[in-house]
Amino acid sequence: MSSAEEFCRQFPPHVLRDYALVADGARGAVVGPAGDIAWMCAPHWHDDAVFAALLGGRGGFSVTPSHPFTWGGCYEPGTLVFRHHWTSRGDGTIDCRDAMAMPSDPDCAVLLREVTAVEGDAHVDVVFDLRAQFGQRALRSLKRDDAGRWTGRTGDLHVRLSGLGEADVDDGVLRTHLRVPAGERHHLVLEVGTRLRDTPPDPEHTWTSTVHTWRSAVPEVRGSVAPTEAAHSIAVIRGLTSDDGGMVAAATMSLPEHADKGRSYDYRYAWIRDQCYAGIALAEAGGADPLFRTLVGFVTRRVLEDGPELVPAYTVLGDPVPDERSTGLPGYPGGWDIAGNHVRGQFQLDAFGEVLQLLAAAARVDALDTDGRRAVAVAVAAIEKRWEEPDAGIWEIEDDWWAHSRLECVAGLKDIARYSAPGEAARYAALADTILARTSRDCLHPTEGRWQRSPRQPGVDAALLRPALYGAVPVDDPRTRATLAAVRRDLVEDHHVYRYSPDSMPLGTTEGAFLLCGFVVAQALHADGQEVEAFRFFERNRAACGPAALLSEEWDVRQRQLRGNLPQAFVHAALLSTSVRLAR
Repeated sequence: MSSAEEFCRQFPPHVLRDYALVADGARGAVVGPAGDIAWMCAPHWHDDAVFAALLGGRGGFSVTPSHPFTWGGCYEPGTLVFRHHWTSRGDGTIDCRDAMAMPSDPDCAVLLREVTAVEGDAHVDVVFDLRAQFGQRALRSLKRDDAGRWTGRTGDLHVRLSGLGEADVDDGVLRTHLRVPAGERHHLVLEVGTRLRDTPPDPEHTWTSTVHTWRSAVPEVRGSVAPTEAAHSIAVIRGLTSDDGGMVAAATMSLPEHADKGRSYDYRYAWIRDQCYAGIALAEAGGADPLFRTLVGFVTRRVLEDGPELVPAYTVLGDPVPDERSTGLPGYPGGWDIAGNHVRGQFQLDAFGEVLQLLAAAARVDALDTDGRRAVAVAVAAIEKRWEEPDAGIWEIEDDWWAHSRLECVAGLKDIARYSAPGEAARYAALADTILARTSRDCLHPTEGRWQRSPRQPGVDAALLRPALYGAVPVDDPRTRATLAAVRRDLVEDHHVYRYSPDSMPLGTTEGAFLLCGFVVAQALHADGQEVEAFRFFERNRAACGPAALLSEEWDVRQRQLRGNLPQAFVHAALLSTSVRLAR
């Protein structure tokens, strides 16, 4: 067995709740409880992984106590700086602090690791195995200078690791043992990118800069029923958002939503819908801070460039999402190896409605600039042109005349009309009335009086509750209340909510409950005056996480496990929005 294969055996996959994420907006690293960084793509989110052990490939970076230990850990408040806390049988107590350096460099990832001997001397074992192209290309041209810094190449990337010192080298893998005297700290700094600076970053200065950047980026959330989780959600959104404003849906790819069902996807791209959800939540939580403005700017540019041909997702650089392909990785247990996403070929009408809701939120906080107003006109024109076409809808399945897509457009048109000139406002309102009338005619259940999924699909969908929360129809409209009652009757298990009942099979058969839907139901209940039930749904769904408080897309209700890619940005946006709305 090679040293590279031995890493995967030494650090097998953990359940998802045990992972944390450190990120700087341009990329992120997934780290397990043994100090094992099992996933990182570089230099950007959508590039190939250089640590691929999470999906069974080669490549990882571990800093692990040498003796048996128990693990604890948490984020420093308002940051994605994660601090492991290990109690070791032989060494006392060890802390390991992990972060991606900020402000970020778009061409070079800088990963910081700081080992502190809290009680007694710290003894840790370090394994460093960085491999480009999803683990296929080992480090080459490895050299160590007199200061103990290692440099090398892999694929087209330059690599420098400072602080390691002497190490054994085998098949491009570095291994060493570090002893940190009691009360002292030891720094490891990894740089990997298309270029490196002339001199490596100073650890103390870089840590100070990173923490200061986080403190400036994540405000305190005062009007929230869960201010700690609200601030953490903002930190997650910030960590997933590039300096150009593109926010990836999640940091990972191919983590299964349901074991061995082919439900594995690549979420390392910026979905327009997710961007809008996050931006609206930030506006509700505090207004036009820099993160909100950069999210709006990214959406605005995409709308102005692509108009009615707006696609559902882009890379964080604004480029097309690549087609699906296999990378040859074994995959996370129960998952299939998928890179790229088929979404690039879809039309999702609801995105235009959510764009208008986002731009209306910008207007409310005096952040709608000239380009934003131009984007309003473009989005309205796109709805006028395409609202009668079938689309893939919020869940990105087969094309149909989805009621949710039309109602989101109605909500967006009515919302932006409040901030438009009289003539434009009248036109937007008239279009909203036309779409609503047609949707009421074709998508209202004939006996229950609720919204149904489409003219040919009579089932209820939890997503149908959201448009009313943003003004498509009143929250006390009989159609809204009937839909809420049907969702609670047909789609709820233990205060977790499934998006719809697939193929009339029992809930949980083919997928988990959707945490986004759980938060939407909490908001709908709050708007309906059912305060106790609203809080029950909110508390149940915000607790669906592990020690790092990261939420994925789905929750396995029976096994109490996270499912799907991690962390899911729009779920954290929904938590933030719900925590603010329930405080009203």
